[in-house]
Amino acid sequence: MSVIDLRSDTVTRPGSAMRRVMAEAEVGDDVFRDDPTVDRLEDLTAGMLGKEAGLFVASGTQSNLCALLTHCGRGDEYIVGQQAHTYIYEGGGAAALGGIQPQPMDQEKDGSLDLEKVEKLIKPDDYHYARTRLLCLENTTNGRVLPDGYTRQAQELATRFGLSLHLDGARLFNAAVQMEKPAAALAAPFDTVSVCLSKGLGAPVGSVLAGSAEFIAGARRWRKVVGGGMRQAGLLAAGGIYVLENHVERLADDHANARTLAEGLRALVGCRIDMTLVQTNMVYLGLPEDKASEIPQQLKERGILVCPGNPMRLVTHLDVSGEDIQKTLRAFEEIL
Repeated sequence: MSVIDLRSDTVTRPGSAMRRVMAEAEVGDDVFRDDPTVDRLEDLTAGMLGKEAGLFVASGTQSNLCALLTHCGRGDEYIVGQQAHTYIYEGGGAAALGGIQPQPMDQEKDGSLDLEKVEKLIKPDDYHYARTRLLCLENTTNGRVLPDGYTRQAQELATRFGLSLHLDGARLFNAAVQMEKPAAALAAPFDTVSVCLSKGLGAPVGSVLAGSAEFIAGARRWRKVVGGGMRQAGLLAAGGIYVLENHVERLADDHANARTLAEGLRALVGCRIDMTLVQTNMVYLGLPEDKASEIPQQLKERGILVCPGNPMRLVTHLDVSGEDIQKTLRAFEEIL
């Protein structure tokens, strides 16, 4: 039985074309700065994001961590969403390794932070307080795209208070495709941007942190400190180049599949979906309470993998076809 994996867009597997490109990649020693494929990936990503330089890292967590450690010193703080990945899902690395204090706050339904509330959280210049240095935003958040124009307002606020602005753009290319804008346009208001290659884009490993040349030089030092210096990393970087050149526009297919899935599920008795939140490749499905805990196993028996939860998150990606969506809908209908 072929498996349909809707747990995350991190589960994709490289196809034969990508494997061939990776196997044939020209490599050097990236710690010595002589891996040409890593250099090419960093330059390509920075160019697509409209930034001066890029830094190839092992993961989105490492990318965000290097950004935070470079933006902030010990005793500084960053303002961040209560459910943001950098705050809640990255092991407290900024605090544990950098002595950086997070100042979390509730996010709005669209994933944004209320900028009036942000302003009230910025600390005065008083040694009783941590020094507010950085505002962190995320795009997308749970599949939702930040509203058009919002990030420019955030940039104006950050400039007014002398803050830096970082974007966890793990799925920024999903946002760009959904908004029909270049990724560089969405990245423009930010000093630094982290993008993930191994989520919807489909590379097996890696993220890239982009920003000014001076900033990236500092982040490169932190990458070494946190154990991220890799040697013949061109083998991995080649996969990143492949997906940036071949898999960006096709993200629209994932978005269309997610909408088809959401519309089909919403028609089933007991299913609840807010269609306004189905914007990219994620569907959040509310299930009957008396059945929710049993459904993941029932789906698994039918060759469909999901993460437990109510609402249940279902994620479309490179390895999920339109036929897979129809099979999933039939399985839910049988179960419910």
